[in-house]
Amino acid sequence: MAHSHSFQLILGAAGMLWVLLVGGMHLQRQESLVLKSLGLTTRPSPRSPPPVPHLLWKMFHKRAGRPPASEEGRAPCWVEEFRVPGNIIRVFPDQGQFIHSDKPRSWLCLQKRLYFNFSTLDKGEQVTMAQLQIRFRHNQYQVASPGHPLELSLYQASQAALRGMSSHAYSRKLLVEQSFIHLHKSFVFNLTEAAKVWQTPARNLGLVLEIAGGKLCSGADSFLDTSLLVVSLAHGQCGRTRKRRSTYYVPTAASNVCKPRRLYISFRDVGWEDWIIAPQGYLANYCLGECPFPLAEDLNSTNHAILQTVVHSLDPEGTPQPCCVPVRLSPISILYYDNDDNVVLRHYEDMVVDECGCR
Repeated sequence: MAHSHSFQLILGAAGMLWVLLVGGMHLQRQESLVLKSLGLTTRPSPRSPPPVPHLLWKMFHKRAGRPPASEEGRAPCWVEEFRVPGNIIRVFPDQGQFIHSDKPRSWLCLQKRLYFNFSTLDKGEQVTMAQLQIRFRHNQYQVASPGHPLELSLYQASQAALRGMSSHAYSRKLLVEQSFIHLHKSFVFNLTEAAKVWQTPARNLGLVLEIAGGKLCSGADSFLDTSLLVVSLAHGQCGRTRKRRSTYYVPTAASNVCKPRRLYISFRDVGWEDWIIAPQGYLANYCLGECPFPLAEDLNSTNHAILQTVVHSLDPEGTPQPCCVPVRLSPISILYYDNDDNVVLRHYEDMVVDECGCR
């Protein structure tokens, strides 16, 4: 009897382990499907995440609030701040290195390769805007005299420049050239056309940044960093425009009739708090309830559902009732780190159930 009891315990433990393993596999599978729908191949695990740029915080908070009435009819995949189509906004840090030549040219204050890793962009994404920001630690107002300005130049990199070799004018393409007397805290340049080319990995050689001024290089050593803000459009998320929700509250009065029920999803509860920056969760809601005969007008029923209900009332065993399903959904925006520790602000359609109906 003791042996039998022990054997039953072993079988019970093995059965429980099997359930946990199978359940874990199903959870992993479901998580993979959700991540895929969010445009991610795997769950991000930030290693050295950078701070969130102020502009992205500002854009996120604007989208989190109720939009002005003038924007109610605007297509969901539109970035108002830059007036371009898009539903994904990324900030890529510069991964390039300073160029140290064996024969440094005396008139150069700074020479640096700029490189932005575009591997996180999906193949079908369309780049609609790219904005380069070059930042210095502080403003300086006495850097150069009007007769001797500093010169900032951006070149499309050549293989010679990447190896630190001498680059002549004919071997590289000038993209931006700007003279300045005052060293501003930051400079911003539109590099949309160059960024479109960089979506092809073999053509992404980056840029070469040069600041020249001879003896007037004072202040260029306050160079801090560069980053590239890229707006892109993933067409799969822009199928159709939906009216935005006007409130986060969904009534939950006791009733068996089909309608939205309150459901708050916490990203901490699903183990995503390490890579999702904001929000901490959102009110997703769900549909639940019966579709009784006769169907009322406020149940958002189709003609098919009405007829199906009639037939069900005549033949309950042979014909099922219509189902209570979402009929109007609205989007949310999520600020997160991707697999390369880039900060991403992305707009997602069909995330919140606003209305339910019998279908």
